[in-house]
Amino acid sequence: MSKYGIHEAPSDVVVADNDGLAEKLDGKTLKAAAKADQLEHTMNWRDAFKTHKKAIFWSMALSGALIMEGYDVVVIASFYGHPTFLRRFGVVSPGSTNGYVIPAEWQSALSNGSSAGGIIGLLVNGWAADRYGPKIVMQTSIIALTGFIFIMVFAKSLTMLVIGEVFCGIPWGVFQTLTTAYASEVCPIQLRGYLTTYVNLCWGAGILLSSGVVKATLNIQSDWSWRLPFVLQWMWVVPLFLVVYFCPTSPWWLVRKGRLDEAEDALMRLTNPDVYSREDAKNTVAMMVHTNELECQIQEGTTYLECFKGIDRRRTEVVMMVFAMQLLSGQNLAGQGVQFLQTAGISTNLAFSLNMVLNSMFMIGTMVSWILITYFGRRTLYTAGMATMCVVLFIIGGLGVVPSDSANHNSVVYGIGSLLIALNFFYNCTLGPICYTLVSETSSTRLRQKSVVLSRVAYQIVNIICGIIVPRMLSPTRGIGVRRVDSSGQGRSYGELDLLFEHKVPAWRFKSTKVDQFAVHHPVADEKEDIKHVD
Repeated sequence: MSKYGIHEAPSDVVVADNDGLAEKLDGKTLKAAAKADQLEHTMNWRDAFKTHKKAIFWSMALSGALIMEGYDVVVIASFYGHPTFLRRFGVVSPGSTNGYVIPAEWQSALSNGSSAGGIIGLLVNGWAADRYGPKIVMQTSIIALTGFIFIMVFAKSLTMLVIGEVFCGIPWGVFQTLTTAYASEVCPIQLRGYLTTYVNLCWGAGILLSSGVVKATLNIQSDWSWRLPFVLQWMWVVPLFLVVYFCPTSPWWLVRKGRLDEAEDALMRLTNPDVYSREDAKNTVAMMVHTNELECQIQEGTTYLECFKGIDRRRTEVVMMVFAMQLLSGQNLAGQGVQFLQTAGISTNLAFSLNMVLNSMFMIGTMVSWILITYFGRRTLYTAGMATMCVVLFIIGGLGVVPSDSANHNSVVYGIGSLLIALNFFYNCTLGPICYTLVSETSSTRLRQKSVVLSRVAYQIVNIICGIIVPRMLSPTRGIGVRRVDSSGQGRSYGELDLLFEHKVPAWRFKSTKVDQFAVHHPVADEKEDIKHVD
């Protein structure tokens, strides 16, 4: 290695244009960047945990916003089988389980209201987070949500509930992306997969909590049986606001804004000072600067339009399809668990109990995924999960044709309920959590906020479609986009991933391709004088 931090590499190794970077970065910065990159790659899991304990804490604490979002978004769907809610807002339906139903068009409006608001929030967040910083945007969203919850609690009609869902969806859209981006930016390579998949566990914890709260209110005979679950949303506001206020700012965002000293301070707050020195922080910031300049070589802009230009178009396609496939896989069926189980002939009480078991799979499955990602690649888990879910959906569909007057009908009903739980388990071992890792790893660091936003917008658009059509009709589209999934971000730095995309390496070759972002394909002269930094 030369004093510039770069060295000669064999011709079969993908390298960066370090000659061009040397015109912008001095030799000291390049050498420090290479040192930090080498340290991160050689660090084992135990050392990463010891060094980045604070980063783990802040990432997990901020991801707690997804508990709130998971609770809020899913609670409305549970009311479609809630007797008191149905009597208050439903229409008479003598043949139904509870005697009342929410008309299909209003179910679509209620389910899609938060998605519509979420798209607005997502697009605003992609611009605002880059301009004002993630912390300010997150705090503003929490304050706004505090007011919007009043609409839900004191709604007098389905129209007011829909309006409330739309308004609440705006801050929920912010929560969906900022937490994932933060987890991917504050943690090293060794922990990135675990903490990005943890986002899925938080989402599942919120869903499980909402199903438990709704079941607990079943025996309340007043409007408070459906209002209380909305009221409990306020309990998240103060602790979440304090977490956002005190958490360190993302050092990647500070580097992109040229605030390098503040980025070093943020890194020191995110690491263990006993094993991580100020010099280590300076080297890590240098690596971030090198990666940022590397991406600027490829593409300067950071607008939404840039996500669809050049090599970033491929990355955007991947992240959008990865998120959309969460719903196109058929998992949306589990989101309508109570209503589906009641339709299958299961009693209201048992349907809500099974729904809690169903939703517990979010947490159990995510924990299992932590073991799986240690031994298997991202794409292996993603495609295996898709194939398994496809088989389960076909079996559920087959059981659905058994006549209701059949002698084995009860066994079939419980079989469908068990398979629905299995479907959610397989989803949360594979597609559910791995999606967050793929999205955070595939996007470039400069466009990460907007890439994650666009991926979630794709999810919300598909969610709106799923809120209109029958979820079981999703399985024929199970193959869309799987071929494009990049699974081998595992063990790769963001600079290496930039180079893989820049050189148009096929996704299936990501794991085997040799990459060195601090190498060149010609001899390096050690005696070359330092090049001064060009502002």
